[in-house]
Parts: sequence; structure tokens; C-alpha cells
Amino acid sequence: MPRPRRAEPPGTPPGPRDEITDLVRWAAFSCLLVPVVLLWCGASVAGAAGAALGLAAVTAVCRLLLRRCEPGAARTGPHHRGGRHTGGTTPGG
Repeated sequence: MPRPRRAEPPGTPPGPRDEITDLVRWAAFSCLLVPVVLLWCGASVAGAAGAALGLAAVTAVCRLLLRRCEPGAARTGPHHRGGRHTGGTTPGG
């Protein structure tokens, strides 16, 4: 049963956060489905577990990058790079 979404006016496209959440859910589903299919096709348990761990790691990194690139994300902290900050005065000013 799908989870109900926030009440939004009809015709409003889903926001970036909803799209990212859906994408991460599908990726997590794939992390579970791929090892099952590998086992069904005769792969070893170690191989299926390795594939699951690899996919989980890639999913986690992608989720992190998607959240960082999300519009409206907080742009504060040591990793924030704003415009040019020369620290001096500007010519003609």
C-alpha cells in the first residue's frame, strides 16, 4: 500500500524532495532484489552478499550527493563555497 503524500493542489508537480525520496526507495528495493535474483540464478551466497553491499554503498553515496545538490538545501558550513571573497576592497568603490 503506497504511503499517502502531503495534500497539494491538483496539478502541482512533486517537489524535488519527493522525487529524491522515491528514487532512494527504488534504489533500496534494487539492493534487496538483485541478490535474490542472483541467488535464484545460481550465484554463490558470498557473491550475492557482495553485490548487495556494493549496491548499498553506491546507493548511500548517491543519496548523500542528491541531498547536497537539492535546491533549497542549507548552504552553510565548512564545505560551502560562495562567490569570490577577496577580503579586500574593490576597485572604484
